[in-house]
Amino acid sequence: MAKQKTVFECDSCGYESAKWLGRCVKCGAFNSFFERQEATGARYGSGSRKETPGSAKVYTLDNIDSMSEERISTQIGELDRVLSGGIVEGSLILVGGDPGVGKSTLILQICQTIGSQGKKILYVSGEESVGQIKLRAERLAITTPNLMLLSETNMEAILSAVSSVEPDMLIIDSIQTVYAGALPSSPGSVTQVREATAHFMHLSKQKGISTIIVGHVTKEGTIAGPKILEHMVDTVLYFEGEKQAAYRLIRAVKNRFGQTNEIGVFEMVSEGLKEILNPSEYMLSGRPRGVSGSVITCAVSGSRPILAEVQALVTSTNFNMPRQNVSGTDYNRVAMLMAVLEKRAGMNLSRCDSYINIAGGIKIAEPALDAAIVAAIASNYRNVPTAANMAIFGEVGLAGELRAVNMAEGRLVESFKLGFSECILPKANCKGLKKPKDMKVYGVSNLSELLDIACAR
Repeated sequence: MAKQKTVFECDSCGYESAKWLGRCVKCGAFNSFFERQEATGARYGSGSRKETPGSAKVYTLDNIDSMSEERISTQIGELDRVLSGGIVEGSLILVGGDPGVGKSTLILQICQTIGSQGKKILYVSGEESVGQIKLRAERLAITTPNLMLLSETNMEAILSAVSSVEPDMLIIDSIQTVYAGALPSSPGSVTQVREATAHFMHLSKQKGISTIIVGHVTKEGTIAGPKILEHMVDTVLYFEGEKQAAYRLIRAVKNRFGQTNEIGVFEMVSEGLKEILNPSEYMLSGRPRGVSGSVITCAVSGSRPILAEVQALVTSTNFNMPRQNVSGTDYNRVAMLMAVLEKRAGMNLSRCDSYINIAGGIKIAEPALDAAIVAAIASNYRNVPTAANMAIFGEVGLAGELRAVNMAEGRLVESFKLGFSECILPKANCKGLKKPKDMKVYGVSNLSELLDIACAR
């Protein structure tokens, strides 16, 4: 017979201890430990029966039949792109994002499109009443009769409702509100979140129910709860975007059934989320022309090239500690590039305040952005604007060299489609490069060549 072992678990981070602690040694939370009974395996000895575990069948790759993934199209092109074609039946999807960014709005729009295909959907909300969901559904013109609503947080009650309704899709909004009555910890704790996700994972795999769970995020922007939460699910989507900005981004950071780092771009309007079919044109609308410190670059997210504007403002300062402000990209990367400009290009940036911004509020963190950043800084420092029809991309090394980047041809094609007839890129990418016929390409190998072309006096 299994014996009961008493353990103490931190309600904030899940750290386990053999005795109660006033302060967690892992996360530093005070008075966060609760007592939990844990079953341990029976010891072999007199009077105890030794149990033999069941044999597990081992397969080779040749003995396994290939399976085709049955997908449910959301009929929302940008979301289907991120999901590599749609929602896989029986998959578990985790959606995270800041409060008010539009997670519930998007999910209701998914319910409309999937419900119109005859699929039965059960929407479980632990934060809103069914009346509140009804009001939002009316505003978004959600009319599908296949959407069923349940306002519940108890795990056992939710599983009972799923058994009676037998939906094709289950939505949990949000996972932090669901609790299992058998566990002594409060809803939202590490233990409750882990156990609730495990229940829904087994449910989706056993019954083939496509499940979407919504997760709260911390102030750092990561999904609240244990990191194992992201390991358990099949797909992790992050909903990004400033509340003040009109656009929203959906980014796949994990996808067992397709590519990662794909993004979908939406615009928040009064009727809900509207797809932006040409994000590059949307991001470049209203950009200044003939102004120093403005450079166009082509970044790649997943398989999609997107044009963005890099802005730089460099002004002299009388203070001993110059100010550096970076928005939309990595601060430490920009600091390194400024040091390269000082050393390799002779610019006295240590006596200047510097402000770097990716216009439109978009966040880009790939090395191909380096060349555009240094060109924007040099352009504003010298007060020489770059050509309005020129795009720049490439990685800059500490020696001032320009290194090759991936998907150079795709970046050129996207730039040419948006009306850019010139492009500066690393010389290493020019070998065997197929460029648009009427596009002029400059292959450069170092920082001096880049600045001579981009912002020469």
